[in-house]
Amino acid sequence: METDNIVAETAEKIFTDLADGQTIIAAKNDSWRGPLWSALSDAGLPLSWVPEEQDGSGASLAEGFSVLSAAGRHAVAVPLAETMLAGWLLAQAGIASPADAMTIAPAAPKDKITLDADGTLTGRARFVPFAKAAKHIAVLAANGAAHSIALVDAKACRIEDGHNLSSDDSNTVVFDHVTPLMIKPAPANFNPLSPLLMGIVARSLQIAGALEAMLEITVQYSNERVAFEKKISKFQAVQHNLARLAGETSAALAAASSAADAIANATSFDDAIFLEAAAAKIRCAEAADKGAAIAHQVHGAIGFTSEHILHRFTLRALAWRDDFGNESYWAVELGRLVAARGADDLWPLLASR
Repeated sequence: METDNIVAETAEKIFTDLADGQTIIAAKNDSWRGPLWSALSDAGLPLSWVPEEQDGSGASLAEGFSVLSAAGRHAVAVPLAETMLAGWLLAQAGIASPADAMTIAPAAPKDKITLDADGTLTGRARFVPFAKAAKHIAVLAANGAAHSIALVDAKACRIEDGHNLSSDDSNTVVFDHVTPLMIKPAPANFNPLSPLLMGIVARSLQIAGALEAMLEITVQYSNERVAFEKKISKFQAVQHNLARLAGETSAALAAASSAADAIANATSFDDAIFLEAAAAKIRCAEAADKGAAIAHQVHGAIGFTSEHILHRFTLRALAWRDDFGNESYWAVELGRLVAARGADDLWPLLASR
């Protein structure tokens, strides 16, 4: 769609102007974060999935997914994806989103936040991305079999220090009888797995975008680096590795794009969406592992230095594998789904995608 292109082009321009990897490395501090977040907010991108009547941008799911792909291609280290996911969750219950950085909890599949009889929230959410930077947290809370969606002031929680592989915040958030700013029951047809499925598709798109950047950076380097009086891109072993990297990138893009397209066109988070999302996270995580290794092998020692931009992409792609459940978790869950549906239903499920 043309509007998808406009949204993606806006995001790309902002990232190119204000999130250039080499400029960020040279800054040696976080002075770049403020201007970047201001530009993203002015463009309405953090609240892409919030309806206009709730003071959001009212963008489609497809448009928002295009923003996340662009964010991955620039290894953006601000809570953009987290704020988008939080806004989407709040919108499911008709709760207006604040115009601040947000994150979403729980972010680990086995964690649970409960709604107590007095209306407060209790629980422990691990690996919550950018919780330290967030002003508010969108929470999915359970009360028996029922679920509620809440907006919480981050200051009301105890947020423990923590970082992922790329040194971005990944925190444990403790809810000790926290009173939410707003809470409403989840819609009757709300699937409690849907926030996690949205999260793993978001991370899959970001991983695929990071792999695109890795491939471009690595091909460029191989055409510039000279060894034994010729460019290393002329060596058969290097060509083989570049082809493998291109293959992993293409596979990740196909899996992530398919899952994003499925969600954008679905009416509910059913088994087919679960299959798409879980498969995307599994395949993109595998591609991140193999792709990062290949990129660093081609670059040699220089790719590991803090002055080179490659590590911004490889470390984030590797870190994103673990968010909202790692590939091992989703592989087990996918296996359970297939086993529960039975052998006769496997091919129709796969062939329908």
